[in-house]
Amino acid sequence: MEVEDRAQLCFPQFPNTSCRKPLSPWPQTLLINMMLYSISLITVTLNLLIIISISHFRQLHTPTNILLLSLAVSDFLVGLVLMPVEVLRKTSCWFLGDLVCATYTNFSGIITVCSIGDMVLISVDRYVAICDPLHYTTKVTVNRVKLCVCLCWLYSVSYNFLFLKDVLTQPGRYNSCYGECVFVADYVLGALDVVLSFIVPVILIIALYVRVFAVAVSQARAMRSHITAVTLQLSVTPKAKKSELKAARTLGVLVVVFLMCFCPLYSVSLASDNWVNASSASYVLFVFCCNSCLNPVIYALFYPWFRKAVKLIVTLQILQPGSSETTMR
Repeated sequence: MEVEDRAQLCFPQFPNTSCRKPLSPWPQTLLINMMLYSISLITVTLNLLIIISISHFRQLHTPTNILLLSLAVSDFLVGLVLMPVEVLRKTSCWFLGDLVCATYTNFSGIITVCSIGDMVLISVDRYVAICDPLHYTTKVTVNRVKLCVCLCWLYSVSYNFLFLKDVLTQPGRYNSCYGECVFVADYVLGALDVVLSFIVPVILIIALYVRVFAVAVSQARAMRSHITAVTLQLSVTPKAKKSELKAARTLGVLVVVFLMCFCPLYSVSLASDNWVNASSASYVLFVFCCNSCLNPVIYALFYPWFRKAVKLIVTLQILQPGSSETTMR
């Protein structure tokens, strides 16, 4: 009986301090792992295509696409690191040590905060493009956007080092036994984190997009009514207006999907342990990770340049001299 009990431990050599192995039917575990690893592979592949497309083709080096590139990098890291490690945490014992666990916890926080920051920057970009089109090219330049992206990543790293400093300075302090990788946040600190890293950015995103779509509707009505008076909002060409409105609509879909995937995760973060069980926590984490896979699908549906770029990449035409100058629109 004692031998059987030890066989169920992650570290049988430490019977008093070892965690027990997760007990679940192996067909179910195999099916879930195959599905999650498949989603991880698709996420990595699709976001890598976006990264290559925007980086390679010169015509795609626009301020908006630089923001999409930053978002694609964070989504790529979600598929490459967060998804596989999360599967490992949920379906087996943690054999990688406390230091790797602490690094992973901090890394996942950095990626999450950076993704939210990218969404805020995308909303600001659309706000300026729709509400102040005359000054968009002077206010929003490629160099300024690159600087904002760098500051966003720097803020994400600094923010997480501040909130997760205990995890890095004392690895494994939240583990109840050997063989697990967990992080337990203080309720007050966790609530403050939700407010600063999610609620405030979401309020800002929604406020900007409410304004964007209010102006977009007024411009659409003006174009249908053939208003020719020169005003601040109507001094751009109809073609430019149509292009900006389409971009706002596409990125609006991106933001809505983002909110649908992130809201359950932060809701669980605020919930009491009495209301959250392991299965619900795993579900919201799965929905959160799926957002990184859905973003490239949205680009494929709404951006012709992405479909054309994928075709050139898959057929290896990007290896030809001068391919970076290819017209993408």
